[in-house]
Amino acid sequence: MTTVSSPLTGRAIGLAAVPDPVFSGAMVGPGTAVDPVRERTEAVAPVDGIVVSLHPHAFVVVDSEGHGVLTHLGIDTVQLNGEGFELLAAKGDTVTRGQPVVRWDPAAVEEKGKSPISPVIALEATAEALGDVLEDGDVERGQALFGWS
Repeated sequence: MTTVSSPLTGRAIGLAAVPDPVFSGAMVGPGTAVDPVRERTEAVAPVDGIVVSLHPHAFVVVDSEGHGVLTHLGIDTVQLNGEGFELLAAKGDTVTRGQPVVRWDPAAVEEKGKSPISPVIALEATAEALGDVLEDGDVERGQALFGWS
């Protein structure tokens, strides 16, 4: 069982509330989403593992069981071309849960007309594989979002 923890402090809202049909329809995979606090912050690794994909607006960490977790910082933020995002890790790095990966400012993303809501997705998983999915309420960075068996 892999516990996936929140990369951000904010409010858990569940995938259905994400303003993007690809995420809200769980087409990328099951999981949940965090509406982050509006302050400059660091998105941290949700699991121990290896950074296999890294962009200013999104990263994937794969744990020792082969579970890949996508953290997508905001919606349509790829259109910002990295502006306002600072990489704190590199592709191929081994990271520990809670280690900062990207520094960003959700308020600045919002000012540019994008949603800062951040999906946290279990890649190549079935909905049945996830348990105790947090879909509402306040969440602290590092707090469990869901379990993945």
